[in-house]
Amino acid sequence: MISAPKSGSGKTTLTCAILQLLKNHGKRPVAFKCGPDFIDPMFHKQVLGIHSTNLDSFFVDEEEVRQIFSENMAEGDCAVIEGVMGLFDGLGGTSLKASSYDIVRITKTPILLVIDAEGASRSIVPLVRGFLDYDKAHSGTGENLIKGIFLNKVSKGTFQLLKSLIEEETSSEYGVKVIGYLPKDSKDVWKSRHLGLLLPDEIKNLKEQIQNTARTLETTLDFEALEKISNGALRVGSDGETSPFEIKTSTNSAFRIPNSELTLAVALDEAFCFYYHENLKILEKSGAKLVYFSPLHDKSLPNGVNGLLIGGGYPELYASPLQANESMRKSIKSAVDGGLPVMAECGGFMYLQEKIITETGESYEMCGAIKGESRYTGKLVRFGYADFALKGGAYEKAGGENPCLSRDFSIKGHEFHYFDSTNNGADFTASKPLSKKSWDCMIFTPTMLAGFPHLYYRSSPEIVRWFLETALTRTKPHIY
Repeated sequence: MISAPKSGSGKTTLTCAILQLLKNHGKRPVAFKCGPDFIDPMFHKQVLGIHSTNLDSFFVDEEEVRQIFSENMAEGDCAVIEGVMGLFDGLGGTSLKASSYDIVRITKTPILLVIDAEGASRSIVPLVRGFLDYDKAHSGTGENLIKGIFLNKVSKGTFQLLKSLIEEETSSEYGVKVIGYLPKDSKDVWKSRHLGLLLPDEIKNLKEQIQNTARTLETTLDFEALEKISNGALRVGSDGETSPFEIKTSTNSAFRIPNSELTLAVALDEAFCFYYHENLKILEKSGAKLVYFSPLHDKSLPNGVNGLLIGGGYPELYASPLQANESMRKSIKSAVDGGLPVMAECGGFMYLQEKIITETGESYEMCGAIKGESRYTGKLVRFGYADFALKGGAYEKAGGENPCLSRDFSIKGHEFHYFDSTNNGADFTASKPLSKKSWDCMIFTPTMLAGFPHLYYRSSPEIVRWFLETALTRTKPHIY
């Protein structure tokens, strides 16, 4: 695990560089991202060509976290997990639950702690000691999960000085070594916007930047020490038992649509690219064929589809070309109005509405399949994890006694958006964990589930059954 005391310490840069370094050394790494973030896995997959998925202990229980970890480890011969925020930052900023530390505790993964050491010297020592003390107290074994320290934004001379100071005061008690550093390089600064880093395609020469950083690590990182830390990791099965690495069959998605030729159209391009890998995988495991299309570049929906999935992204950045692609907008509106089952999240939800009004106040026509318009607010509207529970009246409105969806259906998810809508929907109640805050959200009909929340299907797989079996009720796919 690559983690740090806080955001902005250089976790993503180091994670990508180490993944590239492993590839350069002939390894087949896989990557994981702690928490609900979409963008960092895109760096792993799109730029480095490395299999990547999220690990999140709010979305699913510990057994399922281990299962997801176990299944995806099979894609390579080693793994790097990128942490989220600070190492111990979990739910509500007060709990260890859903923190990076929670994930390493569940998966028995050693930690490389990244310290942004710019502008500091001996003060780094008590910072490191404090993290080691807190780690030892909460590991559950009395031993440290932090196995190495990495210093960011320091010169070679400062690194050697700090390495001696840190190891002098920690090695005998904790056995932790300082194994590497990166110098400050203003040329390779990855900029961010409100949802996090810019998308990979927006950063010029990104592959070259990562490869350059990997080459730097050849001289600034003790690769043998890194391998030793990794080799000390315990392989954990889905039952939580530490054992030789083992793959087990998932039980949380055991249903499968029988004998179907069911095809889902999935929006995927520069404007719509926020998807959890596990969401797409559970759809495929359940019998759906996924066909990708671009609302930006294609003229209409793919022929012969039974359902439509539009994920999140940044449609506001592409509002003008989305508006200009009138044939696609009409194709989607016609399909949704005609009863094509659809699930849409955040940016996809905004696109299905009548208008998007951007940060500059410009108004752009969207699909019009949902009444309402989305407008930039200049601040986070709703943020963080939540449980989303279907309201009783909404259950009846959507047909009632649905064999695929229970009356008390709920699912876990996440919201993070600066836009708000005149029609957020009110068919679900969102409840924040560790607080009494709640709000109404999402539109639910016999053929539609749409709203700002990003839902995690493995937290309640019956949503997949509802979507796929609703799609199957069509006697034959529409041709658009």
